Amino acid sequence: MAEVNCAEACINGCVLGEDCPNKEYTQQAASFIENTSLDQMLQIADEAVRRKMMERASQPRKWVIPEDL
Repeated sequence: MAEVNCAEACINGCVLGEDCPNKEYTQQAASFIENTSLDQMLQIADEAVRRKMMERASQPRKWVIPEDL
């Protein structure tokens, strides 16, 4: 079976159908969406953004100096 880039090929739905190697993840995602309220999803996203901002803030700044033209 040929490799399929799901991000590109499956935009309008899975092209592999029952042979999809990501079928398990699709079921998990559907279950998460069905069982998680929108408020909880927004809270999860907010926490992830906050964690990422703190991670970036704790790293030293990287200075980019353009070379002389």
